[in-house]
Amino acid sequence: MSAGKLVYDFAEGSREQRDLLGGKGANVAEMTRVLGAERVPGGFTITTEACVAYMDGDRTWPDGLDGQVADALARLEEHAGLALGGSDDPLLVSVRSGARESMPGMMDTVLNLGLNDESVEGLARRTGNERFAWDSYRRFAQMFGNVCRGIAGERYERLISEARRDAGVEHDVDLSVDALRDLTAAFKELFAQETGEDFPQDPQDQLRQAIAAVFDSWLGARAVHYRRLHGIPHEWGTAVNVQRMVFGNKGDRSCSGVAFSRDEITGAPEPSGDFLPNAQGEDVVSGVRTPRDLAELAETMPDVHAELLDILATLERHYGDMQDTEFTVEDGRLYMLQTRNAKRPAQAAVRFAVDAVAEGLLDERGALMTIDAARLDALLHPTFAPGAEFDVLAEGIAASPGAARGEIVFTADDAVAAAAEGRDTILARPFTEADDVHGFHAARGIVTSEGGKASHAALVARGMGKPCVSGAKALEIDLDAGTLRVGDTELRAGDTIAIDGSAGIVTVDEVPLQEAAVSEEFETVLGWADAVRRLGVRANADTPEDAERARGFGAEGIGLCRTEHMFMAADRQPEMRAMVMAAGEEERRAALERLLPHQQEDFEGLFEQMRGLPVTIRLLDPPLHEFMPRAEDVARELERARSDGDDAAVAEHEAVLDRVHALAEANPMLGTRGVRLGVIHPEIYEMQARAIVRAARAVADRSGEAPRIEVMIPLVAYERELDLMRELVERIAAEEGKGVELSVGTMIELPRACFVADRIARVADFFSFGTNDLTQTALGFSRDDVEGRILGGYVERGVLDRSPFETIDAPGVGWLVRLAAWVGREAKPDLKLGVCGEHAGDPDSIAFFELAGLDYVSCSPFRVPIARVAAAQATIADSD
Repeated sequence: MSAGKLVYDFAEGSREQRDLLGGKGANVAEMTRVLGAERVPGGFTITTEACVAYMDGDRTWPDGLDGQVADALARLEEHAGLALGGSDDPLLVSVRSGARESMPGMMDTVLNLGLNDESVEGLARRTGNERFAWDSYRRFAQMFGNVCRGIAGERYERLISEARRDAGVEHDVDLSVDALRDLTAAFKELFAQETGEDFPQDPQDQLRQAIAAVFDSWLGARAVHYRRLHGIPHEWGTAVNVQRMVFGNKGDRSCSGVAFSRDEITGAPEPSGDFLPNAQGEDVVSGVRTPRDLAELAETMPDVHAELLDILATLERHYGDMQDTEFTVEDGRLYMLQTRNAKRPAQAAVRFAVDAVAEGLLDERGALMTIDAARLDALLHPTFAPGAEFDVLAEGIAASPGAARGEIVFTADDAVAAAAEGRDTILARPFTEADDVHGFHAARGIVTSEGGKASHAALVARGMGKPCVSGAKALEIDLDAGTLRVGDTELRAGDTIAIDGSAGIVTVDEVPLQEAAVSEEFETVLGWADAVRRLGVRANADTPEDAERARGFGAEGIGLCRTEHMFMAADRQPEMRAMVMAAGEEERRAALERLLPHQQEDFEGLFEQMRGLPVTIRLLDPPLHEFMPRAEDVARELERARSDGDDAAVAEHEAVLDRVHALAEANPMLGTRGVRLGVIHPEIYEMQARAIVRAARAVADRSGEAPRIEVMIPLVAYERELDLMRELVERIAAEEGKGVELSVGTMIELPRACFVADRIARVADFFSFGTNDLTQTALGFSRDDVEGRILGGYVERGVLDRSPFETIDAPGVGWLVRLAAWVGREAKPDLKLGVCGEHAGDPDSIAFFELAGLDYVSCSPFRVPIARVAAAQATIADSD
């Protein structure tokens, strides 16, 4: 079926068409408008709609696409005055992907398309550079075979290594014309062996296959995995950009590189980047060759360097954001191939935002919107402790900030396996490729012996917030032998190393890691955020240490204190077990009386840290059996006691085993837990309420100020449940005397509670949405099972684009939240509304909670700064 207009010339597009043209296509079109067609090589973009139609049609080209591509190519040929693959003076093109959101290294590219056995000779004659022509042809043969027909890249690399060895040279650039001609022939022979076909000579056939390969790469495993990690919807598809080639591999007056308008690591206002003389762009980003620093371009081609800096400044002013560009210099002439808002680590994002305001480039609200709030987590990661003494094993390029320590692994799969066992790892590779990305997610950090700041390893690590040292040339990494060697030092898998991605250092010493401190620039950004945001930000904290950390990060109170965690301490276990084992209420009350001082002590420590701020305490939620040992463990101890003839131990273990069996439930999550526990055994909640009131009074007596206490009853489905527990809490508060004010509310985590929220609101002072359990009960998903068994298949098949436990399911679970908020406030207009699930620290979910009209979010202490910025961004977006 036809899908209308599917192809746009660069001159037709603009950055407002990002959804249709993809990020790269929209930005190239915009750059053409800003810099002029003489600076940006011409071309056209095949839309994301064409890709979607291709996917929906079971990888069949949509009607009309062939003709529109042919028409666009004809216009490009006319503008260039050349024919694609012409035998005398060929037009060559690149074919690149371009999704709405940048996915660096995840999809495929083909360069030098249009070369064949005839046009390579024409290119050599036109340029007078036979070596350049054959170098371009061998590159095209390699990329086409790998990308379009799936021939393993290692097969080509092996042939290149053999060619270098036979020629007695170290680098590809030193291969002679004859060596390149022979290498191209070897590539074509490999193609024929692997495909059963001759290497295609028809440029139109080459183009069609390359376009299809880019579409197909959207469906590839590495792209699917990347989208899953970054929450990019499967149904978006990718655009395809066909652009006239300019050549950085034509000699000493040619080069290719990447350039940032500011330092991409620190955000400092000095342009940075990498380039390679006599090379094409893929050489720079592949990491196979170590590039030169952009500043060195001023020495070899000063005029070009000056032009480039002017263009970077122009683009940054135009986009109002730090820019990441690709450029090529052909025979001394500078061409800009693409630009995009730079992906950068959190420290660079914060520095840019502060500097942009100081320079008058942006106002505070605009600067806040340039920050990816989710990445601010990296500012809170460990660093090498100041003053720590260690020997440097190797130095490389500071590619992604942060420090990490772990066991060496040499493959991504080994990193994943180690993470599953709870072991920290450092992924060590000569250079990384797209197939290694799942290992980045699992490893604590990455180190490579080759590559630069724009290499695959650097780009992906920065995007994920992982520490990375690239281009550590002293490291000899032998993947086959499983060794990492520097001089006489040889390390193997399992040996421990530490890396500092901010300084480019690798060491084998046990360097202590220090918690990150919030920088002055970050404090400035957080101040802007606090001045703008409407949503309050609290923290989930169960200990005084957590509460102190949360307050230091700017939390405005505690939105969730999980009291069950207090009973897990070793000194509480005997009393807690005695309470659970109690034969009746009297015995249970006696055990609770012994627990009361411990619970009060815990609350006092928490309240001291939060004087003057709200503290929401959730009464005991999990079923009692969770405080007992597992039945199989008790059974083993019982058999051991019987074998030893220890009658007393036998009797004890038998009693414990009987109680464990009596408490067992077929579905504990939906069993005797939460408010049901309080209704059946009210003495448990009575003890907790008494400890809360006594602790609050003790803190007020000592300091003159207590926190504002909010008692939260979990798992309420019926208004009568909350009514009973409210009566209990208020009765205990009255028995303990005056002086402590508290409010009583509930955690909304069941669909029924959302449907009857107006009834529940009449006996509640506040609602706090427990979106973890609400997601489980609304979707019928077990969080552990869906993450481990279901999610991957559901993302691959387009059922989900991300885990509903990471970002709230807005149409489903989100609607329940909005419904409960709406009808709850219909019944009680001053009802306070918050959320305390994992979603409360997720920027996308925070944007939803802003729209839903909630009053605050409550997240883990380390997510508090992220939530503050995300809440401000949500307010700004909602007001636009």
